[in-house]
Amino acid sequence: MNDEQLLRYSRHILLDEIGIDAQQRLLDTCALVVGAGGLGSPAGLYLAAAGVGRILLADHDTVDLTNLQRQILHRQDRVGEPKADSGRRTMLEINPGIEVEALTRRLEGDALLEAVARADVVLDCCDNFATRHAVNRACVALRRPLVSGAAIRFDGQIAVFDPRRADSPCYHCLFPEAQDVEQVRCATMGVFAPLTGIVGTTQAAEALKLAGGFGTPAVGRLLLLDARSMHWHDVSVPRDPGCAVCGHPA
Repeated sequence: MNDEQLLRYSRHILLDEIGIDAQQRLLDTCALVVGAGGLGSPAGLYLAAAGVGRILLADHDTVDLTNLQRQILHRQDRVGEPKADSGRRTMLEINPGIEVEALTRRLEGDALLEAVARADVVLDCCDNFATRHAVNRACVALRRPLVSGAAIRFDGQIAVFDPRRADSPCYHCLFPEAQDVEQVRCATMGVFAPLTGIVGTTQAAEALKLAGGFGTPAVGRLLLLDARSMHWHDVSVPRDPGCAVCGHPA
């Protein structure tokens, strides 16, 4: 780290749990953020501010006026602009000393595997089960830790999966792909604006702990938030040995 970086990240460095070594690990980290919307906005901003050295921001959508109620990466004069490009601009305004790469096409197939392979940690900030399961499969195949978040109405959830650990479940253990799970989106159901900030910021915190090697990431736990009452519930999620994605046949 140079003198400017030592000053910029001094409040991290002062923490015994982080210090210079963990901050340097953050600077050496590449994070993939899948989705530059309500969750990807606060997650991306805090990863950038905290000094994650390279961030891949993936989103194939464009900025819409209805996004601005909660998607704080974007500005009104960017309506119609690709979200990944808009997000990149804002993140570099926050911290010009990092690299942010905008991925403006839908991540699927080989493109998804390539992006996950480049990352040290992946944040699932998308809004549909098909993408979540595809990202999970890629993370399991390539042994990349995954921080998953969701927010709808007043309800939020966060879970951390780390396929490098033998005891860690994966997203499929929690929500089997063949299971008939109701698909709800904020476009039709609504979402409380600060809820996306709470969930996305928590995702960033978990990703920083994984990348920096400090603290205790919430692996094997499902954190559920009811923002109406601000009550958190912490549910243990065991690994399913018969999981079709991460299970190992006997």
